Amino acid sequence: MSPVLAGVLQLLALMVALALAYRPLGDYMAGVYSSPKHLRVEKWIYRAIGANPATEMRWPAYLRGVLGFSLVSVLFLYLLQRIQGSLPGSLGFSSIDPDQAFNTAASFVSNTNWQSYYGEQAMGHVVQTGGLAVQNFLSAAVGMAVAIALVRGFARSRTGELGNFWADMVRGTIRILLPIALVGAVLLVACGAIQNFAGIHPVGQFMGGSQQWNGGAVASQEAIKELGTNGGGYFNANSAHPFENPNGLSNLLEIFLILLIPLSLTRTFGRMVGSVKQGYAILATMVTIWIVFTALMMWTEFHHGGPAFDIAGGATEGKETRFGIGASSIFSVATTLTSTGAVNSFLSSYTGFGGGIALLGMQLGEIAPGGVGSGLYGILIMAVIAVFLAGLMVGRTPEYMGKKIGTRQIKFAACYILITPALVLCFTGVAMAMNTPANSMTNSGAHGFSEILYAYTSGANNNGSAFAGLNADTQWFNTSIGIAMLLGRFLPMVFVLALAGSLAEQKPVPVTAGTLRTDKPLFSGLLVGTIMIVAGLTYFPALALGPLAEGLAS
Repeated sequence: MSPVLAGVLQLLALMVALALAYRPLGDYMAGVYSSPKHLRVEKWIYRAIGANPATEMRWPAYLRGVLGFSLVSVLFLYLLQRIQGSLPGSLGFSSIDPDQAFNTAASFVSNTNWQSYYGEQAMGHVVQTGGLAVQNFLSAAVGMAVAIALVRGFARSRTGELGNFWADMVRGTIRILLPIALVGAVLLVACGAIQNFAGIHPVGQFMGGSQQWNGGAVASQEAIKELGTNGGGYFNANSAHPFENPNGLSNLLEIFLILLIPLSLTRTFGRMVGSVKQGYAILATMVTIWIVFTALMMWTEFHHGGPAFDIAGGATEGKETRFGIGASSIFSVATTLTSTGAVNSFLSSYTGFGGGIALLGMQLGEIAPGGVGSGLYGILIMAVIAVFLAGLMVGRTPEYMGKKIGTRQIKFAACYILITPALVLCFTGVAMAMNTPANSMTNSGAHGFSEILYAYTSGANNNGSAFAGLNADTQWFNTSIGIAMLLGRFLPMVFVLALAGSLAEQKPVPVTAGTLRTDKPLFSGLLVGTIMIVAGLTYFPALALGPLAEGLAS
């Protein structure tokens, strides 16, 4: 079987599996967030934290819950790393330096999971399981809660109440993330991923000699890191490491976990607003962009010109032979179009155009299908922009799902889409103008620029993947990327929740003959065009200096 055909068949198998899970999981999540009942374990948690799950919150109170909980999480994870040397199960590793501890705490709480350290050489079992793995669950649950609050903003009328943050977060963790991650971890163990608390021990090498290695609760962390679109990895090689991703079957399972909840949330959205067709329109937009990006990535990696590429059958450098070009391309697109950041190949070794596709996937806002929760609320913001543009073209007050999109709503949406590009481009410009960050680059020219542009794009978009070739373990990068991750995660949430509150206060607008049908393929096409134009106009100059220049020169 040719490598190209193998890649296509894997893509088709993945699509079938996602299609089978889409409806039941989407309906289940809609029931979870709409149910008035609380499980016994959830009631225990509410008592422990002093929360009343029956209390409805307006958007400022909901936002205070998000920010307060996240701040406590950052402080706890920072402290846990700073005292690691005194904890049991530290494997002899010392405490983490302040700048790196801040970067890691900001990274995992913001659902980014950017890592400027070697996991197997820095973090002991307690920090890995009690700190990083826990935040993999909680940061994902926070993103889902914010998305559900926005959905309620569209579904409700004449009230500013958006639900209860504590109930939404606890339910997302207990009823959705935990059971699916448990099944995923068991399947990964069956595929060959390790799950233990082994200490450091010598491991023999094929060519003789040995090296020191440690085990860990890898399968359980790998499952939630993919399911929660977190990223990162127990080992520095990430999902290219055989302990984390042993074979082609586990690779396909991990991609499935990455895409499962973000895609299924469109069904949840449709059910909660009372129109599954609206969910299908958003799903069609996500899937269209995902398939096009995957096809382009496979094309440029399989057919990039040059004698070496022709002999090897494609751009094989930096790709695991266990997976090949096809599976690596599917994985890289899945992780950069979501906020996952896990990698099973060396992105810096991709062709110039391939690296550009990965960069652009994040710069779209990671909304196809995007991160857990963040993908849904991100694309709904773009839908508001698309409706506004359509209204301008026909001279009619824009409406979306029975809600008027007025000056207030469009300001919230505009602020949302401006935050991340401002962070990426400003930090990249400052880094390129300084001597110390430039000395961290192992490549010069367009490729070196792409390394820094990718780092801040990954941080501000809460992706967490790295282009590699950049020494990011410096005070500058640890601090600046940490700030970019926090601002890129929580500032957009302010405008999402403010928009949700303003929509929930409105009374429904009746559908007329002039109302734009947002549940039709025409609107999906308009939404795709809006997404590509907004991202293109914003990032094209930077992309032209980096991956486009490199691709055209090769």
